[in-house]
Amino acid sequence: MNLLAISSSQGTQTSVSGGLVNHFIETYRTRSGSSTVVQRDIGATPPPHVDGVFTQAIFTPAEQLSADQKAALVLSDQYIAELQAADVIVIGAPMHNFSISSPLKTWIDHVVRAGQTFSYGENGPQGLLSDKKVFVLTARGGDYSKGSFIHAMDHQEPYLRLTLGFMGLDDVTFVHAQGLAMGEDVREPAICNARTDIENLVAALSLDPTSVAA
Repeated sequence: MNLLAISSSQGTQTSVSGGLVNHFIETYRTRSGSSTVVQRDIGATPPPHVDGVFTQAIFTPAEQLSADQKAALVLSDQYIAELQAADVIVIGAPMHNFSISSPLKTWIDHVVRAGQTFSYGENGPQGLLSDKKVFVLTARGGDYSKGSFIHAMDHQEPYLRLTLGFMGLDDVTFVHAQGLAMGEDVREPAICNARTDIENLVAALSLDPTSVAA
C-alpha cells in the first residue's frame, strides 16, 4: 500500500498535528514493512496561492497551454499524481480560525481540478478519486466535540469532508486532538488519546490490507 502523508502546520517545531502525522508514519512503517511513503510538508514549504495564470490554465486545453500556463500547473500536477497513486492518505490539519490553515487551503485549490480529480456529468459532479482511505489528524485549541458550546463553530471537519468527498474521497476518518489550549491537564491526555487512536487505526489497516479497496 502506498501512503501519502501531508503536514500543513506552519509551526513545524512544536506542531501537534505534525507530530501526529509523524506518529502515523512511524506506526505504519513498523507494521507494513515495505510500503511506500510519500511525505509532503506544505506547512514548511507552502504551495503558491493560485493566480490568474493558474486559473486560466486549468480551463485551457492541454495543446493550447502557453509556457507560463504549463509552468503554473507543474506543482498541481505533482500533487494530483501523488493523490492518484496513494492507497492511504493522511492529512495533518491544525485548526486556524475555526477552519483550516492557509497552506492546506492552497493545496486544496491546486488539487480540486475538473477533469483531474472530479468531472461534471448528467447527474452533476463526480469524484474521480476512489478506493482510498483518508485519515485527517487535527489539532484544536478548544473542544469542538458534539455537545460542546462551540461545536457549531467547527468549520474544519465539515469543510474537509465536503471537499474530499467532492473528489471521491468519501472514506474519511477524523482523529481530533482537542482542548490543546485548555491547560496541560487537558492537553497531554488529548494528544495521548489521539496517538492511541492512530495506533488502533493503523493496526486495523495492517491486519486487513484489503480494506483499503473496500
